[in-house]
Amino acid sequence: MDRWMRFPGFKKKAFTMSYDDAVQQDKRLVEIMLKNGLKGTFNICTERFVPEGTKFPEGQIHRRMTKKETYELFNKEGIEIAVHGCNHPRLEALPDNECAYEILQDRTNIEKETGKICRGMAYPYGTFNEKVKEIAKACGILYARGIECEPNFAISNDWLALKPTCHHNAPNLMDLAKEFVEMNVWDEPRMFYLWGHSFEFEANNNWNVIEEFASFMGKREDVWYATNIEIFEYIEAYKRLRVSNDGKIYFNPTSTTLYFDVHFKLYELKPGETLVIEE
Repeated sequence: MDRWMRFPGFKKKAFTMSYDDAVQQDKRLVEIMLKNGLKGTFNICTERFVPEGTKFPEGQIHRRMTKKETYELFNKEGIEIAVHGCNHPRLEALPDNECAYEILQDRTNIEKETGKICRGMAYPYGTFNEKVKEIAKACGILYARGIECEPNFAISNDWLALKPTCHHNAPNLMDLAKEFVEMNVWDEPRMFYLWGHSFEFEANNNWNVIEEFASFMGKREDVWYATNIEIFEYIEAYKRLRVSNDGKIYFNPTSTTLYFDVHFKLYELKPGETLVIEE
């Protein structure tokens, strides 16, 4: 019997986004996101904040935020703060202990400031190798994003080598957005994952790109908008769904309400509940 995972509310599509570095331009990006009902993750370097009162040289584009600005800006519903290496080094070039420090210290700093457990990451420069993946996993990281894109809306099977759909500078950004919105999903659910740096909008004088995209992609009834960790945790919870040999008895051992499609009939299974599907 065919069975397909569905996102909360029986939605077949999910959207998330991931932006790096905690820069001044994130303020405008967060405003655009919230206006259009988008959610996402910001990856920060907790030992690279600028001091309070910093004055940037005229024309400087990459302007990091202060510690206070960063945590105040990202302390909003629908925003996740994740690791980006506390000093933004190329992790694969470091000895194992330094690599672990960059991840663990960043995670520790974030958790102390937010009071929340931090389990996500974007690799600095988007580069990594198997050693870095193993160290990230040992540091309690559940997912980590690179920059190699895969524009097919498939959900990754390797969450420590997570591939976004595209960068916002992709020349076919709106074509991909329209394809995603218009696609008729009947089997595996799909996900659109956007990434970038908000300072690039100022550098390229193209804030209209994200404004147009957010207006088009946002507030759609058939799309689940979530942070990176929310999508990861929902999918992991669904993987724990217990099913009888004949595919007729279902038990949800998790604390998450699960949604799924069995041979084109929709089912909702609350935590701890058992469901028996009749012929």
